[in-house]
Amino acid sequence: MKILMQLDFSLIPPLNSILSWYMLRYYGKSIPFGSREEALKNASTLGYFNSAQAIADYAAIIIHIKKTLQAKDSPVIVIGGSYGGMLASWFRLKYPHIALGALASSAPVLYFDDITPQYGYYALVSKDFRGASETCYQTIRESWEEIDEVASKPDGLSILSKKFKTCNPLTDASELKNHLDSMYANAAQYNKPPTYPVNKVCGGIDGGGFGDDLLGRVFGGLVAYKGNRSCYVNEPTNQSETSVGWRWQTCSEMVMPIGYGNDSMFPPDPFDLKAYIEDCKSLFDVTPRFHWVTAYYGGHSIRLILQRFASNIIFSNGLRDPYSSGG
Repeated sequence: MKILMQLDFSLIPPLNSILSWYMLRYYGKSIPFGSREEALKNASTLGYFNSAQAIADYAAIIIHIKKTLQAKDSPVIVIGGSYGGMLASWFRLKYPHIALGALASSAPVLYFDDITPQYGYYALVSKDFRGASETCYQTIRESWEEIDEVASKPDGLSILSKKFKTCNPLTDASELKNHLDSMYANAAQYNKPPTYPVNKVCGGIDGGGFGDDLLGRVFGGLVAYKGNRSCYVNEPTNQSETSVGWRWQTCSEMVMPIGYGNDSMFPPDPFDLKAYIEDCKSLFDVTPRFHWVTAYYGGHSIRLILQRFASNIIFSNGLRDPYSSGG
């Protein structure tokens, strides 16, 4: 009998998984301190929320399950995607006596400590859009300057708010630009059948259903991606444990230096560690541990590390996935 450990945040866990994402520390149903509000309240309770303790949980659970099922000699294969993929590979590295092997899908284990060029993620997002449509790519690339130019006018933010049907009046052009940035990145990261979000966005941009002007075409892409709504940007949202939790992890340990280079459809903007630290201190009053992942799990000279300490790991990456640049 094999025991499969499923750690996947982008797909619904298959029904035959014995352990699935909702049992992963602080996510889904695995909430300590009695409630989500209490668990995510401050850095004191969030201090138990880290990858090392998450895989230690699984080590204890697997040992317990094998004992309960009288499956002491049964091999264990750990499987994960995205963050779960990183955990699967790190589990095999840290607990080789428990897991015989691992399948790590879209696991950006090299996107730390400047091992991977910081511009890789958004370079691939841009490549995905350019592959779908050259005119779409060029429209997006030219739109950022246009947004700034309109915003600089006396009533510019009001014009942009009406143009993009924002749920609340814009207070700064960065609100709109950050929203569009996230939309393009999410479309590329989850560009899978049957919907193919990148093609959907580019279809809206190239279709010209909301005017032939530059920003009208960009709005068309927004509508194509989200569907017909009463409003689109800065809509009220409920904070989930996933959004709060991942923000905490990226501030405490998962520090991925992601920046924007000159060869993308986004304005150049290198990763700024100083600003990153200030944001995390403002949010959680913690200083990000920039070198912790590579110090604890390794990353530099990864081939040598895997040869010496962690065989039987399959790293799978879809080459259109922006995170494959760190896989």
